[in-house]
Amino acid sequence: MYLTQSLQRSMQQRPDQPMTVCGDRIRTCAEVGGRVTRLAGAFRDLGVQVGDRVAILSLNSDRYHEYFFATWWMGGAVNPLNTRWSAAEIAFALDDSDTRVLVVDDTFLPLLDEVRVLFPQLAVVIHAGELPTPAGALDYENLIASSEPTPDLRLGGDTLAGIFYTGGTSGHPKGVMLTHANLVTSSLGAVASNRTPGTDGLALITAPMFHLASLANWIGRNTVGATLVIQPSFEPATALRLIEQHKVTSMLLVPTMIQMLIRHPDRTNRDLSSILAVQYGASPISETLLRQAQQAFPQAAFMQGYGMTEAGPGLTSLSAEDHVDATRLKSAGRPMGHVEIQVVDENGNELPRGEVGEIIARGGNIMCGYWNRPEETRSALRDGWLYTGDGGYMDEAGYLFVVDRLKDMIISGGENVYSTEVENALATHPDVISCAVIGVPDDQYGERVHAVLVVRPGVSLTCEEVRAHSKTLIAGYKSPRSITIVEQMPVSPAGKILKRELRRQFSDLATSTIT
Repeated sequence: MYLTQSLQRSMQQRPDQPMTVCGDRIRTCAEVGGRVTRLAGAFRDLGVQVGDRVAILSLNSDRYHEYFFATWWMGGAVNPLNTRWSAAEIAFALDDSDTRVLVVDDTFLPLLDEVRVLFPQLAVVIHAGELPTPAGALDYENLIASSEPTPDLRLGGDTLAGIFYTGGTSGHPKGVMLTHANLVTSSLGAVASNRTPGTDGLALITAPMFHLASLANWIGRNTVGATLVIQPSFEPATALRLIEQHKVTSMLLVPTMIQMLIRHPDRTNRDLSSILAVQYGASPISETLLRQAQQAFPQAAFMQGYGMTEAGPGLTSLSAEDHVDATRLKSAGRPMGHVEIQVVDENGNELPRGEVGEIIARGGNIMCGYWNRPEETRSALRDGWLYTGDGGYMDEAGYLFVVDRLKDMIISGGENVYSTEVENALATHPDVISCAVIGVPDDQYGERVHAVLVVRPGVSLTCEEVRAHSKTLIAGYKSPRSITIVEQMPVSPAGKILKRELRRQFSDLATSTIT
């Protein structure tokens, strides 16, 4: 199995069908295929070898779509960068993965000079946008026009398909290595587990394409031959217009997007009857919000997914049929057809149904390891199983209930935030003596990042000041949206901060006004 198969099939079977719609540009499968072969040739001519990484820093676009296919076409590995990262985080991912070629769009040109200073080994920058191409960069369209097509190497199976950076408990992102087989297996398993009308029609691609959930959805929609309506970034009024204009039949959203979409004043003025499938996941959703969404899209089948980058990402699916059972709505669904899941104790022994333990998984979708992190790889992959770090239990019918995250991670608006990364940034503030970061409930984001601080005597810090400081070191979405200043932290006899106690104390905090 290789990831260019869907493009090869589309070029053969439906060459004149639109493959991508992006703004005013509509490109057929044949047109996309021709551009991909020449972009792959350009990568080759620029010195990209089989196995080399090619990065992209861009909003969603048809060029992002072409980048994925072209990189795999010539045997490279993709490295899609988080668009909310700081220049320092971007430079770290490029350096850590030894990525020397970067595709960048107009939005992120202002970061380019700083990234180059922090990572001077960046050899090639390709500008994929409408603004004038800056000095020292190559123009994306000129490269395609001037390059010769190159054959599809059809590298698949255990060949590295990409490095996907996820938050790291050490304070730096870590690169998850996924093969062609990992990604194809996960995609086929998801397609088979969610046989729903509309998923092979017109798909709205609005979740950021650097996210593995969005990429997996992209692979799945290409697999079944859908036309992709690509929105650069989620904006509810535009998304509603695109749904009506193009008669979109399916979409993948995180709960925050669902909330913004159904509460937007334009919703009742738009014809949304074409929507037949809504997939959601990445963060908790309330039953109230789900029921409101079902009322807003009454023709649609709703499906939930649970997974993680290390699993490529699909693990479980809550089907459309399961959404009529209120008790099952609290679950993450059942394992997809390509993966096996167990709940185990601290010794790796499977627990009886209903008992809480660590969720582990194995299957062809599981990563081959973390890039350049052998110890963390050995810790996560044991005897063929991925130890997720998530706590949960399974009922008698095989439905998985995720009850806690054993890893210290916060999911805010669909983004994974590791508290250690935030704490490392806050600790550099001269007035902060001690800090702890936890997730607290939030009406808009599902969870928000909350910082508990001990500060120097006589000092008064505001949330705005804390956010401004942390945003010089980490992405804005990781920065605390609310803070509490305390005189001392609850600690264990060994002196470790008791975060479970902090979560108990601040579990009912009112939603912060800091956005």
